[in-house]
Amino acid sequence: MNLGVDAYILEITPKKLRPGIGLRPGGEGPGLEPLIPVWYAALYQSIAVHSRLGLNVVVDVGHHDSYTKPLKILPDCARRLKGLPVLFVGVRCSIEEIMRRRNAGQSGRETRYETSIADEPVPATVLRFQEAVHIPGIYDFEVDTSKSTSAECAELIRKRLEAGIPKPSAFEKLSDRTGAP
Repeated sequence: MNLGVDAYILEITPKKLRPGIGLRPGGEGPGLEPLIPVWYAALYQSIAVHSRLGLNVVVDVGHHDSYTKPLKILPDCARRLKGLPVLFVGVRCSIEEIMRRRNAGQSGRETRYETSIADEPVPATVLRFQEAVHIPGIYDFEVDTSKSTSAECAELIRKRLEAGIPKPSAFEKLSDRTGAP
């Protein structure tokens, strides 16, 4: 089951509330920010239910707390998954490779991602997100998509899963942090 951010934004979130949990750092949508903790809570409750029913779940989501009023979303999400088999994978990619991919375009996604312009080779919003999404940067395992293909990264993750999920995982350790909404 893939319950990632793209499916959540494009298929679940009403258009008038988008980008929802895809809201970027830096005050992009202050009117939506108060709803963010509830949306993440709903997503992670859904993930937990799927897992408790015996389904394997992949979640592709970037978390950050860089809103107008900083939120503590990640610890709350981690608490909702406490006790479940979670492998928290950090996916890295160099900013140069991110911009190369964005500038090359992807069929069907032409207007979804910011690209370079002459005065701004890396848009400020892209840079803010790439910096914020790895805070606090606590992972069980990391892959780098600028050094490995998607298939190679998937194989590394598969091998790590076969080796066993750490007890407690980094994600579970996050659930013990204070300050969640």
